[in-house]
Amino acid sequence: MKVSNKTLLGSLPHLRSIFGGTDLAQKYAGDKPPLRSELFSRDQMEQHGKILAASHKLTPGHAPDQLLSRLSENEGVLVSARNLLADAVKADLRITPAGEWLLDNFYLIEEQIRTARRHLPKGYSRELPRLLNGPSEGIPRVYDIALETISHGDGRVDPENLSSFVAAYQTVSVLKLGELWAIPIMLRLALIENLRRVGARIAANMIERNRAAQWAEQMTEVAEKDPNSLILVIADMVRSDPPMVSSFVAEFTRRLQGQSPALALPLTWIEQRLSEFGLTIEQSVHSENRQQAADQVSISNSIGSLRFLGAMNWIEFVERMSSVEQVLREDPAGVYGKMDFATRDHYRHVVEKIAKSSRLSEGEVAAEAVRLAHESTANKDGARGRDDREAHVGYYLIDKGSPQLEELAHVRFSFSGAIRKAGSRFPLLLYLGTITLMTAIFTGGLLTKAHSDGLHNGLLVMTGILSLLCASQLAVAVVNWLATLLVIPQPLPRMDYSKGIPPESRTLAVIPTMLISAQNIEDLIEALEVRFLANRDENLHFGLLTDFQDAAEETLPEDEPLLLLARQRIEELNEKYRNAKGDTFFLFHRPRRWNARDRIWMGYERKRGKLADLNALLRCRTNNAPAFGAPSYLKRGKGELISPPFSLIVGNTEILSNVKYVITLDTDTQLPRDSARQFAGAMA
Repeated sequence: MKVSNKTLLGSLPHLRSIFGGTDLAQKYAGDKPPLRSELFSRDQMEQHGKILAASHKLTPGHAPDQLLSRLSENEGVLVSARNLLADAVKADLRITPAGEWLLDNFYLIEEQIRTARRHLPKGYSRELPRLLNGPSEGIPRVYDIALETISHGDGRVDPENLSSFVAAYQTVSVLKLGELWAIPIMLRLALIENLRRVGARIAANMIERNRAAQWAEQMTEVAEKDPNSLILVIADMVRSDPPMVSSFVAEFTRRLQGQSPALALPLTWIEQRLSEFGLTIEQSVHSENRQQAADQVSISNSIGSLRFLGAMNWIEFVERMSSVEQVLREDPAGVYGKMDFATRDHYRHVVEKIAKSSRLSEGEVAAEAVRLAHESTANKDGARGRDDREAHVGYYLIDKGSPQLEELAHVRFSFSGAIRKAGSRFPLLLYLGTITLMTAIFTGGLLTKAHSDGLHNGLLVMTGILSLLCASQLAVAVVNWLATLLVIPQPLPRMDYSKGIPPESRTLAVIPTMLISAQNIEDLIEALEVRFLANRDENLHFGLLTDFQDAAEETLPEDEPLLLLARQRIEELNEKYRNAKGDTFFLFHRPRRWNARDRIWMGYERKRGKLADLNALLRCRTNNAPAFGAPSYLKRGKGELISPPFSLIVGNTEILSNVKYVITLDTDTQLPRDSARQFAGAMA
């Protein structure tokens, strides 16, 4: 449905209540001007960062969250502006280029608002340091940093300028880890704020242009039909007291200038009104043109920056800007910098958590952890058998050295935190002790009640035994439930092998299985190839660890063809995926052995035995024992000598001399893409 000028004019009072007042001194009541300050170069941003940091004063304690409510307000204003622009398009009314940008990209703005709301849960910003005074009083410091970044870039977020700005700011006042991680969401909120301000102005100006168009069309129509009545229409316009804003003046002038001589009168009145403010029609028209161009740039920059926020590598940015990260990278063991992001992030969160519960800053906590690791390195020579892990900062953050660091930091634990800490130090004692205590309380209560009801002697003893059994089951269930609430799972530290497993961590992935039939072998080979294709790495090898099925005899007629087929398929894989450094695929096959207890020929101890034999051979190879498959003997048990466990090994085993880790997979277990690198990283 098309919207006429009359309809738009009738909605002006409501729309103006949203987008601005009528006072010339404040064109847009309730809305601040767009974030548009002097454009700064990189050097200027650095200087501004230092000045801003010096001016920021923080307030202690927490304050109510203002950002979520502001985000909702911004969404409401932007939706209203979008609806107004959409109605104008339906009515075939002209909208500015900035308005077209807003309409065309509103889907992105809505998506970014949803993202901002999802990444800004209720209460999140309350944990961030807030400003004590100034225009941004009460809001998070990092949000003011985002506003300044947007303001001095006219809506454009440049990664180099942003990095320089934040780095310069931190030379005066160091940002917390939580603030650094909040920068992306705060930039998103600041861009949405800027879009709201520009969008409100676009809508308000469009309303004034529509007002001007309505008066101009009415005057043109009257001038053609009844020129004598034109003065009455002009009088009506004068009584309505239209604001002499540039959008109204420019549109009114564009429609009447160069028309009939009778229409010069309203333009003369406009000229006289403007002269009261020291302005002319030409100045107003030029001002409107400049404003439209500036609004278009701001809209396009802001929308482009919203896209940029989703594409930028914020992990790299935060780690580069984080003072805690730089301190932890001084790890004497040289391990921290080689760990994967999840592990480094976990270490940093531990530092952040300790700092929140102590008087030390995050940087000071990290420095204490590094100092303890340095002391361990210095004392290593004087303390025989000292654990090398103590030279790693992680030992004092997530391992047995954490009490030392917490003591140095004078950490103050909450009640739940104290319980968790005690549980991590003495898990079995706390677990069994709690169950015992609860069992005693439940049983004691039941026996007291039974005794008061008149039970004595044998009946009381029997009741006590039954109560003890029931109470212990209840106590175990309650303690297990409490454990799920109080115990926080701790991720395993891992090395970063995303670019490949290093030679010193060479890994062998094996599948203990049985050779049953030709189809079974084909399936095993196909699954082995799939695992390889998902985890290609020159220092990762794959092998089948096989036995024959149990039998009444040591060998069966079908054994040899099955073993030959398995050998051929492994050799074909090595030929198909040739590796200059050695074979990738292997077959380790064991013969049947007599089981006197079960009176059957079978693979010794089945899966467990296969893995034990493989590890024994790998260890012997590492210790310069005879090569794989050589006619040597191994000891198993007390003085028992047996022949080599593997009757056939396919593949050049020379490369396996440096295998450090073994990954065991069941026949039906998949190995998702690059997961072998993660396993090796966790074992390292």
